Amino acid sequence: MFQLIIAYVITVTAFLGADYIWLAHVSRGFYADRIGHLMMDKPNLGAAAGFYAVYVIGILVFAVVPALKSGSLGTAIVYGALFGFFTYATYDMTNFATLKNWPVTVVVVDVLWGTVLTAFSAAVGMTLTRLVS
Repeated sequence: MFQLIIAYVITVTAFLGADYIWLAHVSRGFYADRIGHLMMDKPNLGAAAGFYAVYVIGILVFAVVPALKSGSLGTAIVYGALFGFFTYATYDMTNFATLKNWPVTVVVVDVLWGTVLTAFSAAVGMTLTRLVS
């Protein structure tokens, strides 16, 4: 149980840190230009916290824990990438199918980001958890 808590703290830190850099600095203009009319002036922090808390549990269940059990960084990366791809694709393709003017460029960029972000977070979570526990 202690190892899972350590894995969660490490993984959520990696995920939040990387996603903050992406959203606040790297891609801010990209999203604002394409879906700015849908964006709030300030995000709903409670909803964001709920997403991050639940999503990172998913990263642990589907990528970090299997990687820790197998001792394989490759498992963390591949399973993390797959989890990120499927979850971000679900969100973006649903928006593309149901919202007016949801840009295909947002679908592509966001799914790629979710895939890379989740693979990265799973890899960091697995690697650092093994080092400290």
